[in-house]
Amino acid sequence: MSFSNSSTGSSTRRRVRFIAVTGVLSACAFVLQLIELPVPFIMPVFIKFDFSDLPALIGSFAMGPLYGILIELIKNLLHLPLSSSGGVGELSNFILGAVFVAVAGFIYKFNKTKKGAVIASFAGAIIMALVSIPSNIFLVYPVYYKFMPKDAILAAYQAIIPSMHSVEQSICCFNMPFTFVKGMIDVLITFLIYKRISPVIKGKN
Repeated sequence: MSFSNSSTGSSTRRRVRFIAVTGVLSACAFVLQLIELPVPFIMPVFIKFDFSDLPALIGSFAMGPLYGILIELIKNLLHLPLSSSGGVGELSNFILGAVFVAVAGFIYKFNKTKKGAVIASFAGAIIMALVSIPSNIFLVYPVYYKFMPKDAILAAYQAIIPSMHSVEQSICCFNMPFTFVKGMIDVLITFLIYKRISPVIKGKN
């Protein structure tokens, strides 16, 4: 009986700790989402880089994929009042981020080795990049067209590579690899800092 009570208490403390950590990582992700960096000569000016998926990826590895998805959701809900796209940008950000951390976290859950983490991260970034194509074509860019003509958006891509013939082609040639690289940069940073912060997240420090 005492073993059961001890086990239940330990499980409760672990759950409470994970909820608290989720809140902290969500706040960090929100702040990072506000820090958008332009990537001139590589992407059009309306596409910027941020590190906001980084805390969610760390949370997914340390606590499980559901926590990573929750961090992505809270981050975008916090950002929603600042939205300039009526929430469409936040929805797309959530979809891509959730796919990324869910795939990576799920694979890593069953193979918690360095090799497993590499495979999980690469798979998550690849699938996120592939999902970015329909997400941008059918969800995000139709909203952009209300503020910026489709021809003007295409011209922004053509200013970098003149041979682009359509926005859809541009999304495949620009946005998809950009999304993959963005994910892999988050992965690289995670690999550099994960061992130091994982014990803190799990309460093993």
